[in-house]
Amino acid sequence: MTKSRKIGLAVAQMGPVHLADDRQAVVKRLIDMLMEAKSRSAKFVVFPELALTTFFPRYWMSEEAAIERFFERTMPNPDAQPLFEAARAAGIGFYLGYAELTSTGEAFNTAIIVDDSGKIVAKYRKTHLPGHADHKPDAPFQHLEKKFFSVGNTGFPVVETMGAKLGMCICNDRRWPETWRAMSLQGAELGVLGYNTPSLNIHWPEPVHLRMHTHLVTLQASAYQNAMWIAAAAKCGKEDGFHMIGGSVIVAPSGEIAAQSVTEEDEVIFANVDLAIGDTFREHVFNFAKHRRPEHYGLLVERTGAGEALPHDPEALN
Repeated sequence: MTKSRKIGLAVAQMGPVHLADDRQAVVKRLIDMLMEAKSRSAKFVVFPELALTTFFPRYWMSEEAAIERFFERTMPNPDAQPLFEAARAAGIGFYLGYAELTSTGEAFNTAIIVDDSGKIVAKYRKTHLPGHADHKPDAPFQHLEKKFFSVGNTGFPVVETMGAKLGMCICNDRRWPETWRAMSLQGAELGVLGYNTPSLNIHWPEPVHLRMHTHLVTLQASAYQNAMWIAAAAKCGKEDGFHMIGGSVIVAPSGEIAAQSVTEEDEVIFANVDLAIGDTFREHVFNFAKHRRPEHYGLLVERTGAGEALPHDPEALN
């Protein structure tokens, strides 16, 4: 019998962050949820993608204007420092997403993991950037991540901290199976992410309920197929009239939902997760060392887009 290894895990969903909201007010909301998580015995809190600002890629503007208003040049900075101090005093680690401008002028959609001493122990830059870079004036809003951000250059880091092996990604990364397998091959026991997902698809008339369905089924399948817990935090509700889905969730390695938000406002969900559940799946059904066959997976990295079927001659197999 695998010995239990439990950790108090909280997901801090955020309601709308409007254009008029300043960083100090937003950080105060994060601290309030951090303290609620502490009251529920959490040792780690997951905050959303781009948690400090509105989801600005929906607006057409110059890169210079976006950088001036929405990007962080250092982290922690004076605006975010109170969150780091509150977390250190509470003995809680956290995941935080924000727009990063590097010292060399590169712009990334970034997330960090901060341990319970207030130290940044991991940084991730978003790999799978959705949307477009051109102006679509007929669309109800833009999705300009390809305009404002560079493709991440970190890979998918996994760090051992606070008693768990943590992997991290951001929003659209969750939809790509490669994301989770890259973490799982590094022994990740818990994958954490934030997201901002519009409820309206600007590219085709997708029924609204499918936005939540595909969000949840992706996380549930990925948790199961990679024998890990997954915790996902939304920024949601109507930001200046533009609606985003909620559905913040904690998923077990069995694919079952352990906790899920019920509002589109600031809301903390919690689960006392047992990391040992993942050990059982890694030992048996998803024992990679015993069952994976990478010699047959070459096509997965040799091609980017779909192409012709590979040559196949059944007569040659006689």
